[in-house]
Amino acid sequence: MDLRFAVRRRLAHVLRGVSVALVCSALSLSAAHAQTAVSAALTPAETTHVVAALKASGTQIYVCKRDANQQLAWVFKAPSADLYDASGQLVVKHSAGPTWQATDGSKITGKVLQQAPNPDQSDSIPLLLLQATNAGGPGLLATVRYVQRLDTRGGLAPGSPCTQEGEEGRSPYLAEYLFLE
Repeated sequence: MDLRFAVRRRLAHVLRGVSVALVCSALSLSAAHAQTAVSAALTPAETTHVVAALKASGTQIYVCKRDANQQLAWVFKAPSADLYDASGQLVVKHSAGPTWQATDGSKITGKVLQQAPNPDQSDSIPLLLLQATNAGGPGLLATVRYVQRLDTRGGLAPGSPCTQEGEEGRSPYLAEYLFLE
């Protein structure tokens, strides 16, 4: 590999990290009043830096199913959300799997490692730490190893009981997602 190319590539990587750090700082300051610290259980030890800090707006989808006692109850099915950068630009789509697909084509899937209640919003879906697996494509999400779902607002199962098996219910939610390398 040409040394100049390698140096330029490394410099671009460092600058990208600095840019993301500045965006993350701005996002963190805006959410500082809501959540002052991320629980240690939701912070992976070996991450190096934040790849992206994005705000999500969407719904949590629930389906009406019979539980072990044959009673109808809401069961989580999938998320459906758009994730935006600090400038309001759509960057990632979030859907079942869970999966995240960036507008550049890169895609990851996640597996929940830890969850914790939101201490500031008890009527919200939990905060999460997920392990990410590259599901395809070079780009923004290609190097992501972990995803944190933070600062959740809403998204719990519908408050009204479900009445018909297979019925879907949607609950709006907001959150911040940190994609970590």
